[in-house]
Amino acid sequence: MKQYIYTALIPKQSPEITVLTFCAKASDILNFSRIDRIERNNDGKLKGFQRPQIANHINEIRDYLGREEAILPNSIVVAFTSGVSFETIDNGLARVTIDPSNDVQGLVVDGQQRLTALSGLPDKEFEVFVSCILCNNEEELRKQFILINNTRPLPKTLIFELLPTVNGLPHRLSSRSLAASLVERLNYDESSSLHRQIKQHTNPTGYLKDTSIQKLIINSLNDGAFRNLAHEDDPEEKQFELINNYFKAIQEVFPSAWHLHKPNTSRLVHSAGILAMGYVMEHIYAINGKTDIDSFKNQLYKLVDKCSWTEGHWDYGDDNKRPWNGIQSIPRDYIELAQYLIRVLKRSP
Repeated sequence: MKQYIYTALIPKQSPEITVLTFCAKASDILNFSRIDRIERNNDGKLKGFQRPQIANHINEIRDYLGREEAILPNSIVVAFTSGVSFETIDNGLARVTIDPSNDVQGLVVDGQQRLTALSGLPDKEFEVFVSCILCNNEEELRKQFILINNTRPLPKTLIFELLPTVNGLPHRLSSRSLAASLVERLNYDESSSLHRQIKQHTNPTGYLKDTSIQKLIINSLNDGAFRNLAHEDDPEEKQFELINNYFKAIQEVFPSAWHLHKPNTSRLVHSAGILAMGYVMEHIYAINGKTDIDSFKNQLYKLVDKCSWTEGHWDYGDDNKRPWNGIQSIPRDYIELAQYLIRVLKRSP
């Protein structure tokens, strides 16, 4: 298989990770690299990391690049874990050899839409800048992808779905990792009460918003049941058992408001309902410290006649009524709903 040789610049950056910059034809980049779309295998394991193609955006780029006067100053970022060698020349220059034999290819970390657009112009010899990152392993590659794209308008949901696969991230990202890991298990563990119900990039048919479930978990980790369980043996298993049993209980107590519904037809599966019920979970756990399904159901049954998940009005008292679908995913709304539900529980025998 053909080797690709370039003269590259080596900027002085990280002492641990080598970065090389050179110019290459788009057709060559497509031969020594690939775009790894995010998906899951049959076992629910995450593979790949790039978001799905955005057809309209790609077409717009292609239309522009097809012009004679088109330029593309932005680089395509490609990361390698093997298959690249270089020899330093002088003055920050190096001769780079890329050997894509044995199916060794670089992975596009940034610029996938631009590169896809260029692939639709096979008759145009167009050179682009390539920033080549030499990573030690696959985890380091994923880490660089997250750090590079976190400052750009990449969907946060994609970043959050990748978090459980990477260590050594800044605290503001790693603090979400446990929540993301639990959401992943809730969505792909066949024993889960929320199996395949959470909408993620790898499960676009789900109807529960993944960031809402994550926020519920993060709230509990900060000051709630999950924080208490963090001090016990095998905390993540106990935390999963709690939230799994809780949502199982919700589905059994409110079956007509859960099954076959979407957020626009039931506020129980809407982000506002999910977050409000998160506060209810904390209240029930605080009462008895139990995490079994029956303990949750015994309390939730007290709410049945006081809820208007799919029709009617929420009657908060003192002439404060809200249409069933008037509750939105803003703190004022879901906190008010949570306070109402907890008042009902406190007043019930």
